[in-house]
Amino acid sequence: MSRRIAVIVISLLAIAGFLAAAFFYKGNQAPPPQATEPVKASSALVRFNAPSFGPAKAPVTIVEFFDPSCESCRAFYPIVKQMMAKHPEDVRLVLRYVRLHVGSEEAIRLLEAARKQGVYAPVLEAVLESQPQWHDDATAAAAWQAAAGAGLDVDKAREQMNSPDITATIQRDTEDAKSVGVKGTPTFFVNGKPLTSFGAQPLYDLIRSEIELSR
Repeated sequence: MSRRIAVIVISLLAIAGFLAAAFFYKGNQAPPPQATEPVKASSALVRFNAPSFGPAKAPVTIVEFFDPSCESCRAFYPIVKQMMAKHPEDVRLVLRYVRLHVGSEEAIRLLEAARKQGVYAPVLEAVLESQPQWHDDATAAAAWQAAAGAGLDVDKAREQMNSPDITATIQRDTEDAKSVGVKGTPTFFVNGKPLTSFGAQPLYDLIRSEIELSR
């Protein structure tokens, strides 16, 4: 192999490595600190009216404490979605909110208004996809634009977003996150067991082990 070809191959491998790392973290982010103690299912992990996906009686429940303005949460969204698609009858996802960034609460209120309108799933996807345009924007303007394109009635949502029940949801999630030891996002629990090694493969391994235990 000539020196020129070797340099090209090494450069391509370096670029590929960079892109793989960037998929999970933008910039130079470290994984968030993870909770380490199991939490009882009847505790503050799952609330009856928290947004959820998948069968209510699924044997495996993933609880994700997430911030819609969190870049790592955005990176994990398609990963978790793919995991659930592989096990549609076995896995349920429950989302809990954490506010860590400027604009996080605005986005959370937008999402909860979308839930009232029955368009939570498409609006969540649109808000996360547009996140680079509104990350740390106090008004989350680009998130609102994306949500409108996904079917949200923006005028109605702006009336709904400050309702007492949405405010109560945000406060409840804040208190629950603190009580179960959440220090960063995303933080995952699978059937009450915390994900102690941050990454897609450890999460999938924990989900699969809980599915096997349920059979």
